[in-house]
Amino acid sequence: MGITDDETRAGIRPAAALGAMPTGAKVFIYLILSLLPLALIALFTTLQSTRNADTEARARLSAAAGESTGVLRDLLVNHVSQLSSALEALEVDPHNAPACTRLAGTFATATGARFAIADNNGQVICGQNFTIAGKAALQPRQVRTALTDEGMTLRIGGKAGGTATAFYPAAALATIVQPSGFVPEYGAALVRHGDRLVLRKLEGIGPLDRRETIPNDLGLDGVQFEMSMLGTPITSPMIINTVVLVLMWLAAAGISWLVVDILLIRPLRRLRSSVGAYQPGEMLDIKRLGDMPAAEIRELGDTFRQIASTVQEHEKELAEGLMRQTKLTREVHHRVKNNLQVIASLINFHARSAKSEEASEAYASIQRRVDALAVVHRHHYAELEENRGLDLRSVIGELAANIRATAPERAQGLSVTLELTPVLVNQDVAIAIAFLLTEIVELAMSCNPAAQIRISIKLIEDDDTRALLRVTSPALVESPALEQLVESRYGRVIGGLARQLRTKLHHDPLTGAYEAAIAITGRP
Repeated sequence: MGITDDETRAGIRPAAALGAMPTGAKVFIYLILSLLPLALIALFTTLQSTRNADTEARARLSAAAGESTGVLRDLLVNHVSQLSSALEALEVDPHNAPACTRLAGTFATATGARFAIADNNGQVICGQNFTIAGKAALQPRQVRTALTDEGMTLRIGGKAGGTATAFYPAAALATIVQPSGFVPEYGAALVRHGDRLVLRKLEGIGPLDRRETIPNDLGLDGVQFEMSMLGTPITSPMIINTVVLVLMWLAAAGISWLVVDILLIRPLRRLRSSVGAYQPGEMLDIKRLGDMPAAEIRELGDTFRQIASTVQEHEKELAEGLMRQTKLTREVHHRVKNNLQVIASLINFHARSAKSEEASEAYASIQRRVDALAVVHRHHYAELEENRGLDLRSVIGELAANIRATAPERAQGLSVTLELTPVLVNQDVAIAIAFLLTEIVELAMSCNPAAQIRISIKLIEDDDTRALLRVTSPALVESPALEQLVESRYGRVIGGLARQLRTKLHHDPLTGAYEAAIAITGRP
């Protein structure tokens, strides 16, 4: 049978709860459990001593009860025999004086006991006339007993209807059953079918005392003799010893926990707080944490201090390296920007010396592409300084201004309208978008030098990572000239830039619009 998930979770919960407890609480629990066997051994020793004392007391009680039972049983058996013999003799001859005399001699030794022999008419023919309990008719030789608060009555039935009766007062029975020699305080009673005759009351029983009772059958009409003695009492010293054992168990665990807490847990807690508050560049001063009693914790603190010193040195080296790298990066960017400016100046110089309008326009087209790269490079340098991303609205705004500035004389009617939502992009996306817009504007100007161009960027609903870039112009409406330029010159470049942006560039031939979804990193 496999273990179910519920059983597995039930086994994990206690372990998880224990693992979530503070270390001090867990140490205390472990100490309690580890010291528990010692406490149980001490408690078992105490209980075993009490049990041995109980066994000895019960043995003494058993011996005393056996002795008292034997004496009382012998007396009653003898009296029953004597009563039966005298009853038979007097039923034959009511004037048999010797039989009556012998019976009187027998009862004379039992101080306080009385007897009476009555004929079938109830007339006492021997002994004393006294009131007895239970006068029901008896069968021949039938023996019946009755217990009252005053004593025990014994009745024997005769063959001719007569009865022999004996009465034993409680005081007399108490004297008979008294054990010989010294015995502790005891109680004695006769019991028969719910009736009880107390011969001696057990005195001095307190709320914490225990009673040991042993019953013995007298072999006479179901009568039993009970003797009771006090068991080993639950005394105040015993209670104090038990409480002291529990307190010693808890105190040992508490003292052990306190020692562990002082030597280990508190220093570790202070060390953890100091390490948690450590900031790079700081020196971890172990001395301010106070005394560390445990050598291992002091060594651990020294190790953390060494680590902090090593980290500080590495931080210093990294800061110096970063400073050198920043200076080098700035130098590279300045050199690239200067080189782009030199290239733009050279292109402008050659454009002014061109001998034909077509050559001037070609130089201007190249210059617009160089300007696009320069714009992105300049904004990328600013992004490196701020580390937040390139603002695409600023890039496209500067790019549009450069396009209008480098437009040929025959394109004086060129208009570039911008409707841009501020978004941030990385350098690769910015370069690809700058070149893509330059190529599409070049395509529109090739179809109509005085083209009206509208560039827009809008956020895509339910998508925080993409925006829609859209370029619209009547010059981009489907025409034979547009198709020829796309197929021969611009199509491959525009398609390659779209792939670099990892998007699809859609062209609407009816409205003259190019649009693509671009990746953004956020909003300024």
